[in-house]
Formats: sequence, C-alpha cells, structure tokens
Amino acid sequence: MNTSITVNGMQIHVEERGSGKPLVLLHGGIMASEAFGPNIAALAEGRRVIAIHLQGHGHTPDVDRPLRFETLADDVAGVILELGLGKADLLGYSFGGGVALQTAIRHPDVVDRLIVVSAAASRDGFYPEVRTAFDHMDTQAAQIGAHVAQSPLGKLYPAVNWETAFRKMGELQSRDYDWMPQVSDIQARTMLVFADADAITLEHIAGFYKALGGGQRDAGLDGSLRAAARLAIVPGTTHYNLLATTAVAQLAEEFLDA
Repeated sequence: MNTSITVNGMQIHVEERGSGKPLVLLHGGIMASEAFGPNIAALAEGRRVIAIHLQGHGHTPDVDRPLRFETLADDVAGVILELGLGKADLLGYSFGGGVALQTAIRHPDVVDRLIVVSAAASRDGFYPEVRTAFDHMDTQAAQIGAHVAQSPLGKLYPAVNWETAFRKMGELQSRDYDWMPQVSDIQARTMLVFADADAITLEHIAGFYKALGGGQRDAGLDGSLRAAARLAIVPGTTHYNLLATTAVAQLAEEFLDA
C-alpha cells in the first residue's frame, strides 16, 4: 500500500507491506525504497514494514529548505506520530542511517529499537576519499544529475530534479558533524551493521560501538556481561552492495526478535 502523509509542510510518500510490529525503513542518499532490494520483502514476512521516501527523494517532492539530518529526523518522527505507530523499530541505511540516528537522539519517544546500517556518527568516520567526493558533489551536480536522469533510477522517479538532489546532498555531506557525545545517551537498544569493506573506517566503527557500551570487557562464559548493543560485520560486502542480499534482513530479524 502506498500513501502520502502531510508532515512539516511536505507530502511524504510512504510504502507499506506486511503486518505485525511496525518497522520503519529509511533509504540511502539519492535512492529511495528500492535501495533495500530483497530485504523489504524478507522483513515484511513477519512485520509491518513502512518505507519512507525522505525529502526530495523518490516520490516525496522537494521543498524550499536544505537537507539536514535533524529536520529529516523531525519528519520521520512526524510520520510515526501521524500513523499512530507508538514506538516503532527503525532501520536506516547510509544517509538514512544518519537520519535514523538523529531520530533516536531527538525523538526517543517514537523509537523502540534502532538499526544503523553503514552510517557514521561523525563526518570524519568516512575515509578521506569519500569526504573528498562529497566535497565535490555540489559542483558536479549538473553533470551527474543529467546522467542519472537517463538511468533506470531516473526513469523510476521522473519528477526528481536530479541536479538539485545532488547539490543538496553534497552540501549536506560536506558539513562537519560529530554526534558521538549524544550516541552514549541513546535510549533505544541499538545494532550497528557494516560491510567488511565499508566507506567508514574500522576505527570509527569500533568507536561507534564503544560509545554504545560495546567492546568494554569480556562478556563472560554465559554471555551475561555483554553490552545491550550489537555489532555486525557482513563479510564480502561493500558500502554499495550491502543490501544486495537478505543478509541485513536476517541480522535485523534476529536482533528485533531477541
């Protein structure tokens, strides 16, 4: 079922399938719900999966405001409230992982469990070459946007202004941020999922998990001393193909059902 919900002056596109406890999905940058590949169908076998198209992405029109993780998080919280979901589980990938993280920080009352997939809690968590690509994205927006407009993604979402989308994404991702001080205060039980060849450094992954209480000590023979947070590394994957199989769905199901 597809619907449109008015939140913060925007008509936000929402796709739903399945039944059970709500699980909200937040896609990566430039893409929309198709970014999750086969994971949506796998997750919907036992849950009510709600995929939100964020501002200027997919079937949600852009508005006259910059992209900011904080305001996008407010949009997500607004959708959860409008749908009457109470406390929902939240899974965000890449750009959507940053939005999910900010939703848990800013709106703890609407997030039950949190899954952050291949996202950084600070800008310096990305490798230098990734940050450089972000820094040049706005100046290359016209060229990249014209190419994407002719691609299958462009045909799927013909209403998107791709030049604006890349310009706004480049501007967002070029801004410095560091949410690590807030990570330790997150109330939602959290799982981090990364590729073993991710765009995010191993040092940042370890620090992120440690900020959530993980990696502090031996868990004991019975595991009773382990942290509530979880860390998963998917072997043989990168930041860009991590969702090509149902590995993330399988990890998410186990964590959400525990």
